[in-house]
Amino acid sequence: MQVGIKVQSPQFPKLLKNTSGLFQINEVSADPAYSSRNNHDIVDELGGKPFILFKKNATGKARGSKQWNRAFHYFQLHKDEFLEHYHKRSNAETTFSAIKMKFSETLKSRNHTAQVNEMLCKIIAYNITVLIREFIEMGADPELLSLISLKKEFSISRYDN
Repeated sequence: MQVGIKVQSPQFPKLLKNTSGLFQINEVSADPAYSSRNNHDIVDELGGKPFILFKKNATGKARGSKQWNRAFHYFQLHKDEFLEHYHKRSNAETTFSAIKMKFSETLKSRNHTAQVNEMLCKIIAYNITVLIREFIEMGADPELLSLISLKKEFSISRYDN
């Protein structure tokens, strides 16, 4: 790294590239902390459209980034449509907040692998609580769910004729 160059959101490119190895990148929504020409270019290189909110002092000057220029002008000309895409991130933020409220913000595990597993368990547990709540709110018979799963289990059984 050269002296005088500020690295913005250094984790973003690696996370995005790792994600693109598992999923097709269509859109990326991010808050202004991730607003840089480099991040816009990385999203574009991976086949996605960046909906990264611009900082208040941002300009359309490309400085070598055609994607930055395109995104900035799209933001200026179609602000409502841009914000509709950008605000999809609110779903993820709301989910993270709910998980933290239900299971606390901290991870108790010490090593990285255990922390990842602990977080995945929290996500699974949260999803189960959401399913149970929705099942109850819909007034569904709890035995219906067990009958459906039993039927599926036996219909794919190797003993099925």
